[in-house]
Amino acid sequence: MTSNDDYVMEVLQEEGLVSSEQLAEAQRIMPLHRSVVDALIASKILSFEDVLSVLSSRFGMEMISLVNLHIPPEAIVSVPVDVARKYKIMPVSKHGNVLTVAIGDPLEVDTLDSLRYLLKCEIEGVVAPPAEIAVALDRFYATEASMETMIDQLTEGTVAMVSSGRADMREDSDVSDSDVPIIKLVSLIIYEAHRNRASDIHLEPLEKRFRVRYRIDGVMQEVDSPPKRLQAAIISRVKIMANMKISEKRVPQDGRIQVNVKGRELDLRVSTVPTGHGESVVMRILDKQNLALGLPKLGFLADDQETFTRLIGLPDGILLVTGPTGSGKTTTLYACLNFVNRPDRKIITVEDPVEYQMSGINQVQVREDIGLTFAGALRSILRQAPNIVMIGEIRDGETARIATEASLTGHLVFSTLHTNDATSAIARLQDIGVKPFLVASSIRAVLAQRLIRNVCEHCREEHKPTATELKLLGSAAEQFSSIQLYRGRGCNKCALTGYTGRAGIFEIFVINDEIQRMIFEKISAVEIRQRARELGMRTLREDGLRKVVMGITTLDEVLRATMGDQE
Repeated sequence: MTSNDDYVMEVLQEEGLVSSEQLAEAQRIMPLHRSVVDALIASKILSFEDVLSVLSSRFGMEMISLVNLHIPPEAIVSVPVDVARKYKIMPVSKHGNVLTVAIGDPLEVDTLDSLRYLLKCEIEGVVAPPAEIAVALDRFYATEASMETMIDQLTEGTVAMVSSGRADMREDSDVSDSDVPIIKLVSLIIYEAHRNRASDIHLEPLEKRFRVRYRIDGVMQEVDSPPKRLQAAIISRVKIMANMKISEKRVPQDGRIQVNVKGRELDLRVSTVPTGHGESVVMRILDKQNLALGLPKLGFLADDQETFTRLIGLPDGILLVTGPTGSGKTTTLYACLNFVNRPDRKIITVEDPVEYQMSGINQVQVREDIGLTFAGALRSILRQAPNIVMIGEIRDGETARIATEASLTGHLVFSTLHTNDATSAIARLQDIGVKPFLVASSIRAVLAQRLIRNVCEHCREEHKPTATELKLLGSAAEQFSSIQLYRGRGCNKCALTGYTGRAGIFEIFVINDEIQRMIFEKISAVEIRQRARELGMRTLREDGLRKVVMGITTLDEVLRATMGDQE
């Protein structure tokens, strides 16, 4: 806080936020700090937000949060990056000739006067924490700043093509000088996505702008986007890199890009879909280093890891991983294959598409256009005498029946299925035509999973459950009312979200003799689930709550991921 200390102290005392004794103590230790306000904050008598709130209220200014706030492009372009950074302000909105900007100190009225003179428009001020303004400046002005210094900062080796079929590096050698900025801009988009730990890059043509969004820790975040006039050139460049037909804009296309980002190899799975305002492009980033994930890195706690390790070491049977799209099923399967991949075992996979190339494993790409379906490929690979088979997804009854027959003839089969919980997989298999006796005989276990965000270790703080959270917990609320929990306050390391990275929560449904009998007798999924719970199966929510108690994640995250688990 750079404002006049005497005035600030007077306001705080009038509002009853500090006593004379607290003020005297702050003045005593002031030589160790820049101001009395800093001394009060360091002594935890006040928080910085308390001071901002009181001062903004005194000056009739609204206090806002910039976290996840959508700021329209017309507001951003109204303030040059050098002006925004010099005055440490963030444009928020613009209506006509009135520009609203966020400042970090309500007493800095000279800043607003200077902006009126520089920008030649009316300025309305709102107040936001300086830390949030700093993050917003980096977030919304990053692309503009990078465009200005792209040639200087983005060298040839920063993002290099590894292999892209016919596109290869020949495409780059034939480009003209006018194409170089576009090549570097696409490289910059990929580089920034990787630097921000994004799993997807979305290039979305809208009516009046070209939007770029990253999916970070499962949440879509918009970044500063290139001008609409560059839309066609950027999409064409991506299609060249992905070995797609540039002239074909009427039908969806799929492709793949292999790049090396500062020494780290990435696979980008590219998909285009025609929309009303141009082709929408999604690039899914597949980091090969994730192949080395051990089971603990997936989020298994010690007891579940022991159970799961035993299951994937069985000689035969089917192990299913279930969950909705984006729940990490493929990552779990690859971690399993990595764990069991040994020279004395032959492993074959059937995938659509092959997401990661794994050393020592035979991977078959499904090609429906030439008749190579999951079922057809599965029949053929069983003649190759594999020990372990991984099927990307069981989509129909024929694939499911071949998989069960393979498991009964001495093969260990890994696959995925789209169901909400583990026990529902039994009913799903029966629905697509697998007879109950085959399900009972072949399935060894079902793993249901979801992904939750981890609390940021850099800004983790203690947290008491709110009344709403306790209400949502239902019968489990009592045990959490007295437990010390944690949440992320939000910092530069986590882009003010309070979360960094993700891990899984799991529900392991082991098929024993009793469950086999219930499946064979066509007992309902509800009764099977109830009996599995009695035998010790933990639900997704229960596993998540264990991780809440350990400080790994938050109650809010677990409740969000397990809203369907109301038991």
